[in-house]
Amino acid sequence: MGKGGNQDEGATELEAPMPTFRWEEIQKHNLRTDKWLVIDRKVYNITKWSSRHPGGQRVIGHYAGEDATDAFLAFHRNLDFVRKFMKPLLIGELAPEEPSQDRGKNSQITEDFRALRKTAEDMNLFKSNQLFFLLHLAHIIAMESIAWFILFYFGNGWIPTIITAFVLATSQAQAGWLQHDYGHLSVYKKSMWNHIVHKFIIGHLKGASANWWNHRHFQHHAKPNIFHKDPDVNMLHVFVLGEWQPIEYGKKKLKYLPYNHQHEYFFLIGPPLLIPLYFQYQIIMTMIVRKDWVDLAWAISYYTRFFITYIPFYGVLGSILFLNFIRFLESHWFVWVTQMNHIVMEIDREPYRDWFSSQLAATCNVEQSFFNDWFSGHLNFQIEHHLFPTMPRHNLHKIAPLVRSLCAKHGIEYQEKPLLQALQDIIGSLRKSGQLWLDAYLHK
Repeated sequence: MGKGGNQDEGATELEAPMPTFRWEEIQKHNLRTDKWLVIDRKVYNITKWSSRHPGGQRVIGHYAGEDATDAFLAFHRNLDFVRKFMKPLLIGELAPEEPSQDRGKNSQITEDFRALRKTAEDMNLFKSNQLFFLLHLAHIIAMESIAWFILFYFGNGWIPTIITAFVLATSQAQAGWLQHDYGHLSVYKKSMWNHIVHKFIIGHLKGASANWWNHRHFQHHAKPNIFHKDPDVNMLHVFVLGEWQPIEYGKKKLKYLPYNHQHEYFFLIGPPLLIPLYFQYQIIMTMIVRKDWVDLAWAISYYTRFFITYIPFYGVLGSILFLNFIRFLESHWFVWVTQMNHIVMEIDREPYRDWFSSQLAATCNVEQSFFNDWFSGHLNFQIEHHLFPTMPRHNLHKIAPLVRSLCAKHGIEYQEKPLLQALQDIIGSLRKSGQLWLDAYLHK
């Protein structure tokens, strides 16, 4: 027995005690060159590793100095695999007397949300229906085929051309929703298969970049509607959003555009130009600058297929114009759907809320119907999608009543509205922000 006791003492001596840290110290490490974060009360130094983070260094950097447990659980499917990469980054743990949440975040809401997530797992709501996504892909390919057949059979007159453009714009919009599913790892259990199909759909079917989308979109999910963290609210001085930004612009006498008319010029430069001008340029430049040759090859395969298909009908210049007209149409669809859930909600500086509260503050839902589900790619369930981004979209309606109940328990508003009302609210929100800017701008 004595020998066994000595062995235990030796083992204890070999195990160095884990360093402990207080939140006050951790929060200091939120710089670009010095990043710590906390997951399950463990403290990780991600400063050097963040540049190798598959989702991009910005998205993980947005949680520097914070508890990132719920974001970590939300974005990753295979947690055991991911944790292998985390072991070398571990530098300590929270001191025993420290709360699990930083900055006074609501621990009860966090606890209840994690219980809700466990319930969703027990209900198998993270398990996808493969047939659902196969049929969705099939209906996209069918539209591509129908578009070619219309021109082949009826010729390239104005009416067949316009009909074909609308069919292809519909196909592109639906392919956009489908690549979104694979990009969020919500179809296959293994991340690798999601990544492969994602590159095929966004690259070969849309001519865009999977890596560009990942790095941009995951930031949006991590910190929705937060200035300097969510790229979707970086309007390049074209629009002012929310309440804080227009007032700040007004106080500083910033007038890049007449923002009190932004709800009017939105129709001219918002939906028409986002995809054919801004996104198209940004995607191509990002692939070239980052030397992302794999994504570039996939994009080239799309353009090659498109021009081989349509140059015989329109010639080179005509095919280029035809492509941009299709993207012009798709851009309207994309902008209205994506903004109806976000631009009307709170848009502000970093408030440091818990995961559940931050997502509810930045998202709202649109009523369910077969058309609304199809038209928006199930993003009418934006609240549930933001809370559980890896949940297959066909299961979002199943978790919605439980999310609504949790909101009611904690007095958090759960917004759901008709589709037309949601679209109208975009304009109302822009008008309100523009008026706030004007009032601040004119105030002496």
